[in-house]
Amino acid sequence: MPAAAAGEPLDETMRALAEPRRRAILRLVATDELAAGEIAAAFEVTRTAVSQHLTVLKNAGLLSERREGTRRLYRARPEGLAELREFLDGMWASALDDARRLVEADRAARAARAARAAEDRSEEDR
Repeated sequence: MPAAAAGEPLDETMRALAEPRRRAILRLVATDELAAGEIAAAFEVTRTAVSQHLTVLKNAGLLSERREGTRRLYRARPEGLAELREFLDGMWASALDDARRLVEADRAARAARAARAAEDRSEEDR
């Protein structure tokens, strides 16, 4: 299977979310807009490292950035997760359809076995 193109939005989103610290940053800014320094203060890493994480999240469309004077404020962009959610919803829908077909096939097989068993008993009674 060929590798996905580096610039595909879903791939960028998944790569961004693969790093635990980035997920933690997203949780921090999910409901509150925070300055880069406030975000960095929540982690035991350098501001440069946090800045790099913020850039990755922003490039993946998961964060919005707003300037207020000299500060940069960040907030999660829920719509940035839309394509990932669509992908996962599609996977679940497909898996549930497969499970439904298996259950229906199993029920049909059990009903057929029960019918054969009843037929066999009826022939024995004759």
